[in-house]
Amino acid sequence: MTLIKCIATDMDGTLLNASQEVSEENKLAIREARKQGIDFLVATGRSYHDLRYVLEKVDILCPAICLNGAEIRDEQGNIEFGIGLDEETASQVARILDHADIYYELYTSNGTYTTNYEKGVQAVMDIYRTANPSIEIAPLRERVEKRFKKRLIKVVDHLDGIFGAGDIVTYKFFGFSKDAALLNEMNIRFEQIKGITVTASGRQNIEITHAQAKKGNALKRYTEKRGIPLEQTMAIGDNYNDLSMLRLVGHSVAMGNAEKEIKDSCRYITGLNTKDGVAEIIYKILEEQNIRNEKA
Repeated sequence: MTLIKCIATDMDGTLLNASQEVSEENKLAIREARKQGIDFLVATGRSYHDLRYVLEKVDILCPAICLNGAEIRDEQGNIEFGIGLDEETASQVARILDHADIYYELYTSNGTYTTNYEKGVQAVMDIYRTANPSIEIAPLRERVEKRFKKRLIKVVDHLDGIFGAGDIVTYKFFGFSKDAALLNEMNIRFEQIKGITVTASGRQNIEITHAQAKKGNALKRYTEKRGIPLEQTMAIGDNYNDLSMLRLVGHSVAMGNAEKEIKDSCRYITGLNTKDGVAEIIYKILEEQNIRNEKA
């Protein structure tokens, strides 16, 4: 195995377990990798505020590729790069989602917006319950509502004024639906719009960003700035919005719970996200690199 100098990992379905948390084992593995001089960052569809809410709980401070590559933040949270949708394109995407009656959130440089708080809470609850059918509704709702408040999602009557605001950048649309046929129809419609990227981080969502806002593009920009070869970079993921970076690096890793297409595209497969799969692959590469150093 080539010496690895950088590790980039997705969050949901990858670094995070079923409770949407970083396990103790994953935290310790990350700490050990950084201790041995390996650059570590997360590459996620989440906003910076949302990912900080999760990582601060386990005292992880690191650079981040946010919003599927629409933004790059350094370790202190400063914006290194950002790219958003223009007003006309954003308005067109919103009209299509509104007409299909799909709940969605709008991620911007001024925070996250929604036009329907109750529908948003219910959509997230449905996703959790699909993955965990036995979970009780009352505590689940309390947990989801707490998460909404922590993420400071702003409820507005309409989004037109946001698209036209010169001081607000529209980074991403994030839609939820349990109707697979409807999501597929949306994918087909959005493919006809120039200048956007359409992907997903799960079977029940759709994500729309600028055409250049991809994790792979952002990771290339990040590593080039720091003089790290992509051949010596490892990327870990589980879903379609991870493909652009998995296909780019020298060491691509699919989670055990990843979609088949993701596994087929990767050089390695590690354990499940619920079984510390990120820690498993990190410890494996650290062990191999230590053995190589001892032989040298």
